[in-house]
Amino acid sequence: MSADRTVPASGTVHWIGTGLSTGRSGLGVLVDRAERLVVWDRTAERAELRLAAVGLAGRAEIRALDRGALEAEVRVGDVVVSMLPATEHPALLRLAVARRAHFACTSYTTGELEEQAEAAAGAGVVVLTEAGLDPGIDHLMAHLLVARARQEVGDSAASVAFTSYCGGIPAVPNEFRYRFSWAPYGVLAALGSPARYIEGGRPRTARHPWRAARPLVLAGEAFEVYPNRDSLPFVAQYGVPAGWRLETFVRGTLRNAGWRAAWAEVFDTVLTDDETHIRALAKELAARYPTTAADRDRVVLSVGLTVREADGAVRWQGTQLLDVTGDEAESAMARCVSLPLAHGVTRVLDGALSAGLCRAAGSADEAARRLDFLGGHGVRAAFDQNPSGSPEGRS
Repeated sequence: MSADRTVPASGTVHWIGTGLSTGRSGLGVLVDRAERLVVWDRTAERAELRLAAVGLAGRAEIRALDRGALEAEVRVGDVVVSMLPATEHPALLRLAVARRAHFACTSYTTGELEEQAEAAAGAGVVVLTEAGLDPGIDHLMAHLLVARARQEVGDSAASVAFTSYCGGIPAVPNEFRYRFSWAPYGVLAALGSPARYIEGGRPRTARHPWRAARPLVLAGEAFEVYPNRDSLPFVAQYGVPAGWRLETFVRGTLRNAGWRAAWAEVFDTVLTDDETHIRALAKELAARYPTTAADRDRVVLSVGLTVREADGAVRWQGTQLLDVTGDEAESAMARCVSLPLAHGVTRVLDGALSAGLCRAAGSADEAARRLDFLGGHGVRAAFDQNPSGSPEGRS
């Protein structure tokens, strides 16, 4: 089968994993849209409890996750949605390709997933990745900003600054400026991973990303931001013209103001490179600063693009700002992760995506369509365009 002949979707969606990012918003979309929704978890009881917690008890089929049982149920044209840890995605994708079923997840596209996506393309299978919040909604915003700027300034620019910062933070900051809801070790371990980005017109590497933290003001509110992962591959992914001279290009993490000072103990421990000590501290901090039923979380995502003339004058500037606070029905993180993923799955069900690898959105038109959908479901970004100067609170 050629890559442009996508297997028709069967209408059945297998949602695998019911962690805290499995929200009512996303599952609610699929309950209404899929012909059949099957929710899998380690035990049927866990899946049942999660559906009840998000107000969807009895609205989907429930299964205990056993690899043999999953293999037996997945059919041609089904959609396999992985909400499991990223390390589990490759095995599920292999299963999907073998069954000629489509695949979706919210995680970054690893080399292994990209390699498997080539086989998926030949089998007519869609592989949707980076379809959550970050990566996900941030990609949608970036595609739109780049497309709008190109319409105004063309494919040549003397100086361009792009920034994208996202964070899940407490709605009411505590003294630690953070609350743990999952994977405390992962949060700390990520600080030990170098970050690559462009600053001052050249690539830079922050061996310890928190040391590159800086203040950022959004709508009059102070935050702290720092680079994470490797930003450089996203220059091409976002369609940045080769004729734009990039002064700044960074994707990173956003935290409440005061975070760097509050986390001094964490940084000292990370610098030891002692996994035993890092795990011990992670466990201790998770116990000291958990997210309880009374706590509300908040998601803040800011994506900005500024194009300047050679003399520094602003030629075009635009920002997208998303600010969502959780409520009793659903956390902000669950809403912002599960809703874009579910919408991406509906695009697979509609036959709107081509076989092979699809990262969030491959075009400005698709990005606009998805952002419109999210806005209609309560996840609405504010767009601000100010070509005459740099307003307060813009990155």
